[in-house]
Formats: sequence, structure tokens, C-alpha cells
Amino acid sequence: MTKFKVLLFLLLAFFQAKAEDGYDLWLRYKPVDNVSLKAEYVQALKAYSAATDKSPTIQVAVDELSIAIKGLLGVELKSADQVGEQTLVLGTSASSPYIASLKLQKSLDPLGDEGYMITTKKGNVIIAANTDIGVLYGTFHFLRLLQTQQSIKKLNITSTPNVKLRVLNHWDNLDRTVERGYAGFSLWDWHRLPGYIDPRYIDYARANASIGINGTVLTNVNANALVLTPAYLEKVKVLANVFRPYGLKVYLTARFSAPIEIGGLKTADPLNTEVQQWWKDKADEIYNMIPDFGGFLVKANSEGQPGPQNYGRTHADGANMMAAALKPHGGVVMWRAFVYSNEEPDDRAKQAYNDFKPLDGKFDDNVLVQVKNGAIDFQPREPFHPLFGAMPKTPMMMEFQITQEYLGQGTHLAYLSPMYKECLDADTYAKGKGSTVAKVVDGSLNNHRLTGIAGVSNIGTERNWTGHLFGQSNWYAFGRLAWSHGLSSEEIAKEWIRMTFSNQEDVINPITNIMMASHEAVVSYMTPFGLHHIMGWGHHYGPGPWIANKHRADWTSVYYHKADKNGIGFDRTASGSNAVAQYFPEVASKFGSLEECPEKFLLWFHHVPWTYKMKSGKELWNAMCYEYQHGVEEVENMQQKWQSLENEIDAGRFEQVKSFLKIQKKEAEWWRDACLLYFQTFSGKPIPEDIPKASQTLEYYEGLTFPFAPGN
Repeated sequence: MTKFKVLLFLLLAFFQAKAEDGYDLWLRYKPVDNVSLKAEYVQALKAYSAATDKSPTIQVAVDELSIAIKGLLGVELKSADQVGEQTLVLGTSASSPYIASLKLQKSLDPLGDEGYMITTKKGNVIIAANTDIGVLYGTFHFLRLLQTQQSIKKLNITSTPNVKLRVLNHWDNLDRTVERGYAGFSLWDWHRLPGYIDPRYIDYARANASIGINGTVLTNVNANALVLTPAYLEKVKVLANVFRPYGLKVYLTARFSAPIEIGGLKTADPLNTEVQQWWKDKADEIYNMIPDFGGFLVKANSEGQPGPQNYGRTHADGANMMAAALKPHGGVVMWRAFVYSNEEPDDRAKQAYNDFKPLDGKFDDNVLVQVKNGAIDFQPREPFHPLFGAMPKTPMMMEFQITQEYLGQGTHLAYLSPMYKECLDADTYAKGKGSTVAKVVDGSLNNHRLTGIAGVSNIGTERNWTGHLFGQSNWYAFGRLAWSHGLSSEEIAKEWIRMTFSNQEDVINPITNIMMASHEAVVSYMTPFGLHHIMGWGHHYGPGPWIANKHRADWTSVYYHKADKNGIGFDRTASGSNAVAQYFPEVASKFGSLEECPEKFLLWFHHVPWTYKMKSGKELWNAMCYEYQHGVEEVENMQQKWQSLENEIDAGRFEQVKSFLKIQKKEAEWWRDACLLYFQTFSGKPIPEDIPKASQTLEYYEGLTFPFAPGN
């Protein structure tokens, strides 16, 4: 190899190493390009002052500040011997004499253990809190101000989280596969733990702390009891040690039959004294190794998982047995309400309510019932779950899905904050108008102090963490809404864009438009007007409205859309399954009325004639055809907007998103063509001439198989 070729090779390697690949997420800390703001920041941040005896958490905050200031401003943040002017002071009244001298404690007291204050005093920026974790959260908020290029001259910010437990649920298996994972394998390298600590664990903790996530469930809800054995608990302990300075507690999924599978008992009956003792001993063992262990997440008596009903006991019996074991240590049980029976003759949408509503007030005070946002299963759009508001004596923990199991999986751009907000802002009318789902979840409606929100993770070993670059925005949005559900989707999107791409308006505006239209586009080309669960069999990839004749009816598409020659949709009114009756009267009457039901939920609650006239004036059949086509056109619009940014976005990230949008358009057309050809066999009506003709036959689409689809 010639010297020139060697030099060229080294230059290419250098630039490739410097190329953006998404690994840094929203913590890129690229140079501030606003000259006047940069001067303001440099002037204000001459040095920092923190406690001399720094805790691991304060050290983390100082390290993050140092990295960020170097990247954003190109200067070193120096430690101040004493606080003068233009000093960044961080700490608590107990750890910082200067903060104590400002007499801020009356203002700090209401902020609790995680809240913080960012204020300007005597020419200094003060980041103060009651705890070191609060200081860390405040530090990340302050850095967000710099990243999004806001003035820091006169700061007066206080912030506290709306919800106590803000948790990621990893559906990660011990063999490192990820159920419904579309971003590679599990982050947790169990084979090399506890000896090897992957640096990604630290970056994972940083990213979560930056958006206020304070808990992580490491293992799949379809649990493996082995994770509770000593060999695996040693590995979990190491992760807990890495995460602790970042305020990130570790939780595990507990397999209900663990006393049999790893404990040598003959039963897992929650009322059996030996079983109760086994769980108490196991909890003692875990807390001896991990003093701040968060607790257990449990999926029981659902989709084949063992549970208390195997022994004729209730979900409350099972949850309380585990809660009693954890309570002396301060741990909690997050008991999932995602339950339905294959033998149950009733509408699947009703079953969780039927099981859990009678148990209100029967759960111990360290139990939360974790409820999916909708009553079926993370569909592109669902009405809010009727359990929200229906169990006032029980903390209701929200479960959102961040990974896009039913939303295009790893290749479709779907910004999910609007979907989360639609649910959180929905009014349950549990205590009259204004009784929103958000108020149920944050405890304010029923005065619960134990509150929680969970997001099923979309994170894996892909270099950019989430596979699709825009998948990062959903991780980010979940964390921001978990902390403050009053934020708007557009506000969150613009924050993320500024931190991930650019602070230039000609970049922010088109990407905001793409993101804000994306979820509605996916709904349009997959499941318009309240259609649901018509995805491919098992893997849920692509359209499968024809799926029928499986071993259980409620895993088929025909069970949900009920298309026939007369119409389409699931009748959940009084003339059908009467699922509307599970909502409070004001909601039930709205959903139950064909005329008043929002069209976005029409086919969720009603079996509607093909000739029914929609608000647009079109008959339902034609409206469906045009809605599917509208979804495709929205993806084309997204492509055009993204293409306009070619010279504004680095080549690597630009090309990846461009490629994925091309896939998305092709698959949106697939959804449109396959669904319209199938539903046409019932409606008997022509597809409008101005909608592109399908490229294949219905038989072709029905014959497609995907035995190795990811995340299965």
C-alpha cells in the first residue's frame, strides 16, 4: 500500500469515527452556533462550585457539566475555590454553604426528593435541590437550556415530577433476544456479567437520568425464574451499582411459579405459608445484595403465564403475597392488568375490567395495578382503558409501549407523543368533568401518593440504540411526559429536534411537521376509523385482516373487525358486547351513540353499514378507501420534507432515515392495497378510480409469510 493510500485510509477512518451515527442520542453537546448566546453562556459560566466531598451523584453531575460545556462552548469548566460572580453553583443546602447562605430552603421543601430549582442569584446560576439526585436532574435541565439555546440571564425555574415511579420495562430475555424488540439484541450481556461492565450501561443511565426516568425493569414480563437465582442476582447487582448514581433503580420480573421452578416447592399458592416464606426469603436475599432494589413487575394468568388463579385465588391474593415480602424493604409490586382468558366468552376488551374492578381496595398499599393505555393491546389507536377512574382505591400505573409492535416496528417513523397525550388528556368523568386519565395516573384525582408510569422499551444493541433514529424521540417523549404530562407533543418534539439535529428554524420546522403528522398517518394506512388488531399473525408485521380459524378466536383479525356484507366493526354498544357500559355514563353515552361517537373510534364501538354516511359526506366504504390513501400520501409528504433537508443533516443519519421512509411508503401501499382488496370482498363496492390500483392480487398478499420477523 502506497503512502498516499495509507494517508487516505487514515483520513477516511478519522472522518468515519467523527461521523454522526445516533449513538449520542439527545446528549450530543455540539457547539452553540448563536454568537450572542454563546458569549452569554461563556460569561456566565466561568467556573463551578460543588460540595468538596462529592457524592457519586454530584460527581456524575460535575462530569456531565464538564463534557457538555467543553462541547457546547469549547471551554473548560473550572472548579472555583470560592463562589464569586459567574459561578455555577450546584448542591443542596446541606452540602453547599453558599446555597445554605441564600436561605432557599422554604422554596426547596415543596420540591421533594427529586425536584429542583434553577435560579439566578448575585450573578450566579444556582442549581439547588433537597437531594443529590434532584441536583442531577436540575443539571440536565440546565444543559437542555444551553442545548436548545435559551437565555440564562434571569432564571427562575422549579420542577417536580408528576409521577413517582417513571420506569422502562425491558422485554429482554436471558438469551439476549428481545420480545417485540426491533433494535438488535438486549443491552444486558448476561454471559459477561458480572465481570465485564459494558460502557453502554453508563450511557444508558445518563440518557435516562437526563429525562427523569428513575427505574428500569431488566427482564421480560414473560418471565424466567432463573433471574432470581444467586448467579443472576450477582449480575443484577453490578447493573444496580452502575445505575445508582444516576437515580435509576433496578426492578425484576417475578415468575409466579418461581417457588416451584427454582425453590423446590410443590406449589406456588399465594396463601400457602411455605410459599409466602419462600418469597420473603427471596426478597431478603435480593435486598441484602441490592439495598435500593425497586421491586417486582408481574404478568400473571395472562397468555399462558402462571398466576394465583391457577390455585383459585385472586390477583389481589397474588400481588399482596409478594408485596408483603417486599414491604419491609420499601419495595413495590407492579401487577399487570393485561389479562384475558381463552375460555372467556365475553369481549376481550372487557375482561381486565371484569377481573380487576371487583378487587378495588383489596390490594396492599405497596401495590400498583399496571394498566395498558387501551383495553386490547397497544394498537395504533385505542380509546382509553375503562379501568382508569374505575378503581379509586387502587393506584393505577400507566403502561405505554415505546417499541412499535403494532406501529411499523423498526422501520416506520411514528412519533408517539400525540398518542400518549390523547390517552392522558382523555376525560374519564370518574369525578365529573376534568377527571382526566393523567389525574388518575398522577394520583391527584384520588389522593394516591404511590404513582407510576411505565414504557415498554425500544432500546437494543443497535449503534443508535433504537434502530430507527426517530425511535429515539419516543424514548425521549416518554421520559419527558412521565416527568411532566402537561408538556405538549410539539414542545417535546422541538426540544428533541434541537438537541438531536439543529437549532436552525429551517430544520426544526419541517422535522416538527413530519413528526406531528406521523402517528396519524400510520393510523390512516393501518387501522382507520377504529379498526384494530388486523396485523399479521404472531409477529404483527404487516396487514393480516384475513386471519381466522386459529386456536383462539381473540388472536384472529376477524374477531375484531367482524366484516360482513352488511358492514364492518365490533359492536360494543348495548346491542353487542356492551363494553361501553364499563365507562362512566358521560363517556359511555358518547361512545355508545353512532352519531356522537368520534369517527376515530367508530369501528371500535359500532358495526357500521358500508353505506353509512360519514361526516365528510362520503359513504363509509369510500371514506375508508380515501383514508387508507391519505395515509400513503402523508408518508409521501414526509419523504418530501425530509429530502429538503439533505444539505442540513449529516449524510449518515440523513440516508438512514431516507431509506426507512422509502420502506415505510412501500409498506403503507401494501397496507392500503391488501386491506382494501380484502374488505372489498365484503362490501362488494368498487375502489374509487382515483386511488392507485393494487400491484398484486389479494391471494398474493394472503400468501405472504414472515417466519423470521424480528421481535417475535
